[in-house]
Order: sequence, then C-alpha cells, then structure tokens
Amino acid sequence: MSTFKKIPLFKGRILSNNGNKFRSNRDINYRMKQWFTAVAFVALGMFAACDSDDYETGIRSGGGSLAEKIDGRVALAYVTYYGTSVPNPDYFTHLNYAFAEPVVDNGVYKGFVLQGDESRFQQIAALKKSNPDLKICISFTNSTTGGGFSVLAKSDAYRKAFANDCKAFLQEWGIDGVDMDWEFPGLTWSTGVYDVAVDVANHVLLMAQLRETLGSKYLLTYAGYCNDKQAVAGGSRYIDIAAVAPYVDFVNIMTYDLDEAPHHQSGLEYPAGVSDCKRAVQAYLDAGMDPNKLVLGVPFYGRRSFSTSPGAINYKDIIKLDQQSYKIDNWDAAASVPYVTYNGQYYCGYDNDKSIALKGEWLLAKGMKGMMYWDYDGDDAAGTLRKAVWQAVMSK
Repeated sequence: MSTFKKIPLFKGRILSNNGNKFRSNRDINYRMKQWFTAVAFVALGMFAACDSDDYETGIRSGGGSLAEKIDGRVALAYVTYYGTSVPNPDYFTHLNYAFAEPVVDNGVYKGFVLQGDESRFQQIAALKKSNPDLKICISFTNSTTGGGFSVLAKSDAYRKAFANDCKAFLQEWGIDGVDMDWEFPGLTWSTGVYDVAVDVANHVLLMAQLRETLGSKYLLTYAGYCNDKQAVAGGSRYIDIAAVAPYVDFVNIMTYDLDEAPHHQSGLEYPAGVSDCKRAVQAYLDAGMDPNKLVLGVPFYGRRSFSTSPGAINYKDIIKLDQQSYKIDNWDAAASVPYVTYNGQYYCGYDNDKSIALKGEWLLAKGMKGMMYWDYDGDDAAGTLRKAVWQAVMSK
C-alpha cells in the first residue's frame, strides 16, 4: 500500500486574491542568487532607464484561431492547489499540478502529501476524462519540515520508497508523471536543511531511482535553475545537468524571477541582469543537454521585488492598472520584453503576447521542445498569454 496522504492547507506559499503578494521558493531563490553570484546592482541606480519608454497598446484577446497541435512540442501550464479556475485544456498539452511534498519526521521518510484540499486535485485530475491526450504530472516541492529531499535522498531505502509511492499515486489517479521541483540541491528556501557535500549527487540518485521505478510509461521532468551545478566550499549546489539528463523527458527551465525592478525578470537577452533566457538555455546546452529536452519558462506575472510588497502582480491585474499613473507595454527592444512604468519610473518587468511570440521564434530555431508558464491563473479572462504560448509553440 502506498503512503501518500492528505494534507491541510499549506502555509509556506501565499498569493493574495489580486495577485499583488506572491511569496514562494522562487522569490527567495533570487535573494540567494544575488548572494552567490555577487552581482552588483547598486551602481546601476534604483530607477535606471531601459532603451525607451515608448507605449505600445497590447492585444488583450490573443485573437484568431489556434494553431494546429504539433506532436512532440510542449505547451505546459503550472496549475496551483490554491488556484480557483478550471483550466481549459485547449491551450496546453501538459499540466503540472503544484504541489505535493515529502514528509520527513525525525530523519524518517513517512510518505508524501498533497498541499491544499484534495478536492482541488480531483478537479484537475478529472480533466483527463474528457481530454485523454492531456498529460498531467504531479509537481513536488521541498518539504517545509523535517529536512525534505536532502534527508530523504541520502537513503537508498527512502529513495526507493518515495519512487514507489509516486508510482502508486500515478496509478491510482490515472495521471502521467512526476515533476521534481527541489529548489535546490545544496541549499534550500524552506527548511534550512541541506548538505552541500552530498545533495547534488543524491539528487542524481533520486532521479535515477524515479526513472527506474516509473519506467518509460510515465513522464519524469524537473524545474530547472538558470545555471548548471556550481562548486562551493565543501561541495556543490544546484542540479548536475549532465548527470540527470539521461533520466528525464524534459526540463522546465525557470527563466523568470531572474532579476527584480528596475531590471527585467525574464529578458530574452539582457546583459544588465543577473541572467536572461539565452544565458540560461546556453548553460544547459554547454552541459550537453539535448535542446529537444528543454522547455522555456514564461511568467504570467510581473516581478516587482523580492523583499518589498507588492513583490509581484499577475498579468490579469497589470492590464487593469490605472492608466493615469501607469503605462503598460513599454517595450525594451534589446531585451525583447515589455515593462510597466509608474509615473515615468520602472515599476515591473513581465511578458506579453509580443514577447512570448519572439521567445517562441527563438526557441524553435534552437530546436527546443516548447514553453511552460507559472501560472495558469495569472492570465486574463480572455486567455491572452496562454493563447500566445500555444501559438508560439505550435508555429510552423
């Protein structure tokens, strides 16, 4: 019998109803990234200007008929346990449900749990009944207590038990795979428990065990950082791209939250930032990763800050901002992304249909597999961004 179980409402991730407060592993990610990459922003000034502040009216409907699906390409939506909408599978090929988490108590792996109310997951899993071609995966985040993956992955017995629990869960619910979101081996954003000496190597062992247990029937993916593993005193941190590559079907690269205002969080090419889409993808290519295993991440929100409120604002709220004070769809041609200004000053960087189309052209030319986005509920009612992702991925 499997050991997964229900869980009460998870308390480590907060999203207000209007999208203006967003605190997650990805938020804290940036602060750690600043520390370890030693990027100096102070000299740039708090309100450094972009190439231009020209206002361009965006298309809100993403109008027109959808492009025909092309087999093998991925348009992937992350859907959260705290979301409220029922996603429309017309606009994606894959859905990752966020999240489940391992339970480790006093150094002992006890199984894993779904975050939030199980009825929400039931609602999402039921989409396969009328959409049998839709691929649904369960995404795992690190545990908020007990040491999580760092402790679990040290034990061969626990790695096998976790993999067996995953397989039993997939079989019970009739879904398609596992998406691992350990952010990240060698450090942590939640429990403070990590081990730079062994985490990176143990992550590889954990992924290998999952592949062995799940076999070829089920998908195995992971949420990837913007660079390869890095050596630090006493060991290393982040994911060993080359070592994990043989075990995964594809990688969802989190090419967002790469910087905060007054810099773009997800520029296609943006040397002034901590990273950008091109540099992040190149790290995987340099490690020998097949480009057809790479999926580019797109934010459905604007990034303001990692330390002040509001930290982020959903796209659906960006387009409703008071036009007397805010200008949306200002365009930085060099970075190929839009941004918002407030009374003439940089407010947040985000993505729109135009930037998504340009990213799509670039990634298809590289031979990449597609796009994913965090998260579905950040889009507007017309589905502007999810339609744009579909059109970009399925372009011929």
